Parts: sequence; C-alpha cells; structure tokens
Amino acid sequence: MTGYEVAQEMEGEMAGRMKFGLSILAATSMWLSASAGAESFRWSATTDPQTMDPHAANLAPVTSFLNNIYEGLVRRAPDMSIEPSLATSWERLSDENGWRFTLREGVTFHDGSDFNADDVLFSYERGISEQSDVKSWFAPVTEVRVIDDHTVDFITAAPNPLFPESIANWLIMDRDWAEANDATEPARDRETAATRQANGTGPFRLVSRDPGVETRLEPNPDWWDEAEHNLSEAIFNPIENSATALAALLSGEVDMLQTVPVRDVERLRQTDGIATFEGIETRVIMLGFGHDKEDLSYSQDVEDENPFQDVRVRRAVAHAIDVDTIIRVLMSGLAEPASQLLPAGLSGYSEANDERPSFDPDLARELLAEAGFADGFSFSFRCTNDRYLNDSDVCQAVTSMLAAVGLNAALEAIPVAQYWGELRDGNYDMFLLGWSPGTFDAEHPIRFLAHTPTDQLGTWNFGGYSNARVDELLPLIQQELDLNARQEMLDEVAATLQDEVAYVPLYTEPLLWAARDGVEVTLRPDNFFMLRWVRVD
Repeated sequence: MTGYEVAQEMEGEMAGRMKFGLSILAATSMWLSASAGAESFRWSATTDPQTMDPHAANLAPVTSFLNNIYEGLVRRAPDMSIEPSLATSWERLSDENGWRFTLREGVTFHDGSDFNADDVLFSYERGISEQSDVKSWFAPVTEVRVIDDHTVDFITAAPNPLFPESIANWLIMDRDWAEANDATEPARDRETAATRQANGTGPFRLVSRDPGVETRLEPNPDWWDEAEHNLSEAIFNPIENSATALAALLSGEVDMLQTVPVRDVERLRQTDGIATFEGIETRVIMLGFGHDKEDLSYSQDVEDENPFQDVRVRRAVAHAIDVDTIIRVLMSGLAEPASQLLPAGLSGYSEANDERPSFDPDLARELLAEAGFADGFSFSFRCTNDRYLNDSDVCQAVTSMLAAVGLNAALEAIPVAQYWGELRDGNYDMFLLGWSPGTFDAEHPIRFLAHTPTDQLGTWNFGGYSNARVDELLPLIQQELDLNARQEMLDEVAATLQDEVAYVPLYTEPLLWAARDGVEVTLRPDNFFMLRWVRVD
C-alpha cells in the first residue's frame, strides 16, 4: 500500500466512533471578516509551557505550544485527520515490518540550515535517549534507517498500522544546531540552550522567552507551507489567576483566553464583543494510586502497609465520589462522566464497559470494613492547583466525599511545575491525573498509563500498576488489522482496568476558550492551539 492507504483505511473505519473532533470543529471554527493586513495577537492560558525542548516534557501545554515552532513528519488537519508535514508521503514496507517516509525537499530550519533525513535520525536518537519524555512513542521501533537525504525507514517489531498517527506530535530538531549549542540530549532535569531557545521549521519563530511572563513569536517568512493566518507577531502571557485573566480579556489586554473559568462561561456568553468556543476535551480526569508502594507516604494511623493495594479499598474510593454533583456544581454541567481512560466516542472505546461505579457511600463503607479498615485511615492526596479546570476545587470536593466514608485525605494542591517531579518521586498515596490520548485511540492510555512501567512503556504510570495480561495484549492491539478482533482485546483491557480499579475515572473535561470579536480560531478537541489558523480583524 502506498501513500496513506493503510493509515487512512483504519482511520476511515474508526472515524464513525471518533465523534469528538469533527463535530466540535464544525460547530466552533469561527470565520469572521478578517483583515487582509498583518496583525499583532496576544493570548493567555493558565499554564506556561515549562520548556522549549520538544523531547523533554510530554505535556500538552508544551507540545501544543511547540507545534507552532517545530514540526513533525505528519500533522493534524483542522478535522483532526493526519496529513503530510515534513514528510510528503508514507507507505508500509513490503519486505519487512515498518514504514517508509518520503521527506519534503527545500525545507529550512529557522536559522537557514537545510532539513534532511539525518535530522530525522537525530531526533529519533534524541527521542529515545535516557532523558527523553517521548520515548514511549518509539516502543514499537527497532531501527531507523536513512536511505538517502529525503527517505527514512522506520522498522517495527511487528505490523503497526497506527504508527504514522502515533508520531503526529513528534517534533524534528536540527542535528547541527543541537550539537553547536550542547543540546544533543533532552533537557528534562537540567537547562540547556533548548530550554529557552528553539530552531524549528514551523510557521512561527521564537523571538524571546521569559518563562512565566512572556513568550514572543513571529511568522517564519521562509515556511514551506502557505500561511492561513494574518499575524505579524504572537505574544503569549500566562496568567495563573483566573479573575486577572478574565479582566485582561474584557479590557482588551489579551485577544484570547485558552483557559476560561467554568463559572464565567455564562457571563462571557452574554458579554458583547466576546465569543466563546465550547466543547468537550478528549481529556479524562482521574484518580491514581500507589499500587507498588508497600506503605503509605503519610498516615496518622496506618504503618507498614498500603491499604490501596487492596482492590476493595480502591473500589470504595470509586463508590464514595459523587461525580454527578462535581459535574453539576464545579463544572456547571459542562463535563461528562467517564468510565474509562479515554472519553466515549473515541476509537477503541469499550461500549461493553460503559458503566462507571455508582455513588454509594454505604457500599464504600462495607468494602472498607471487608478490607479491615472499618474505621477508615488517613493518607496523602496530591493534586495540581493550576493545570486542569477547577482542579484544586475538585480535589477539595473529593477529599470531603472520601471523609464521609472514613477516608481522611491530607490534601496538598501544588503548581504543575513541581507536580510531575513529586509523582515520579513517589511523594503521594493518591493523586489526580488528566489524560488526553494523542492518537485519539484507546491504545494510547494503555501504553502510557496501564502497561507495567519500563524504559519505554508505562512512562506515565506513576503508581506502578501492573497486570501481565494487559502487558501481553498491548503489542497485539498495536498490530491487529481486524477491527473487530482489536476491539475484543480493547474490551478485555477495559474490563480488567475496571475490575482491578487501576484508576478511578471521574469525568471528561470541558473545553472552553474565549476571544474578542474579530478573532478567528479553530477549537481542537485536544486543546492544542494552532497559530497558523488564527486570523485577527
């Protein structure tokens, strides 16, 4: 098969179940009378991207922002389908497992150097290095071969029909620039030139970077593609305080908010000169546990054991939480209950396991008593206070609900800049996590969240959940071409994760943006903000 035939074949069959992207984008892409002249654009969000290094942090705020500066071999179109980017075509290899990518000629990096196959090889080597946070994307890859300056083969251990989609957010760096600037390895635990500087091939160039204050971009005049935007510059100012951010939008200090407080949505709907962009993000908010921790990090009444290793205790947590009330009160009814690690409607979602645990405090108490904790126990609960919509309020509500059944959580809500390090160090007993599958497929959260942690798999499985059958099924799911057979395996994994309460999915987060009239944006269901689609009147 040539071109995109394999990927498109699966993508086409899965599209009927992928309800998110197309409906949201059709309803919310806003075409207003745009000026033909170039315009300055200023926008804000709660979270500042913590780095400009595209391989150091597999975090949505980082990857979303850097997609404006760097590019991958493929990218997502406004309808979320895969389309060519630095590769013009790709085809499955005929004599072995893998894919051949034909690279675009005449592309230059922002410093004027030529893009070629060696940069792809370098970015792969960098992406699988010890400090990389994107190495899971390449778990199926056994070798990368440069055929010539514009042809690269990715050899996989088994057939992998979704591989092109799985690398849509893998961004390519220039080998020569990285070597000249001592940035050949990802700067995950230290700072290098790649932390605050960038040299991509994308539609915008990094002009200046003041972390937490301002990041300034300008259009790339030598971009290989035709610009759809009309921007002369783009300025990002992170604003953590939601009231301050809202005031900045209403006063005209910023043109757009990528993070809108839920409580202010109705007000903004009624405000002249402001347009809201609303949908459901492909992000599930969930609770995780320290499955592999032999004792609690904090407790006033339990020593030398970890009650969360008992499935009855984890199930008690699930039954103690009133998700409907959280959605109604804290999410203004805009979120949707979640039963799995990905939202309903995405490819591979298990309809057979659609039901989530009921809110049943009495059953929660019974389960705790059966597990030997009739009086409950105390433990630590880690949560972000600036990453997800109303995250600290949600965690406070969860804390109160758990206390009602005797589970006394010592809640600590901290900024996301410190959060992931705390989870990786095991400084928690229970934690909050949000996950959006980059491939819009159920395989993605299994690979990152449910597989036993290894160097390349389970890299966001902070709690160390492990099930041999889930591990066995993952590679089979990745290579299966028969969609019915594939779905049977995904159903089995979903049932296992529910039966063992690997996580407690709570809800699918609402997606809320707002902009002043005269600003045209395209709302992506993964909450990625693409400047190349922005026009300002």
